[in-house]
Amino acid sequence: MNHQPQIEGATEYNVLGELLQPCSEDPLTGFFRSGYCAAGPENAAHHLVCIETSAEFLAYSKTVGNDLSTPRPEFAFPGLTPGNRWCLVAARWLQAHEDGKAPRIYLAATNRKILDLVPFEILKGYALDLN
Repeated sequence: MNHQPQIEGATEYNVLGELLQPCSEDPLTGFFRSGYCAAGPENAAHHLVCIETSAEFLAYSKTVGNDLSTPRPEFAFPGLTPGNRWCLVAARWLQAHEDGKAPRIYLAATNRKILDLVPFEILKGYALDLN
């Protein structure tokens, strides 16, 4: 996979100020199913946070009405299992954070547009890809 989302005319950046890196091809993620947590043209998409799923987060997410573990073939959604990487809606990540259930994240694959909602210092506390 190359290092830019394949959304026509878009060059997007991560929360580190670098080119946005891919989140996952297996399962294929992102609002545009490009593998990237891209906001896209006119910032239409909100699937901005590249997370690593855990059993605890998947159970929590289901209890708040966002079932990410059940396959939905009609939407080409395989269902997630612990350890998958996935582009999560920014507001859902913030909700999980406020409830003490937020999953760990990959900053290099998390879109900088989330900084409009969540301060970098908070995100950094959940980072899997910082030295």
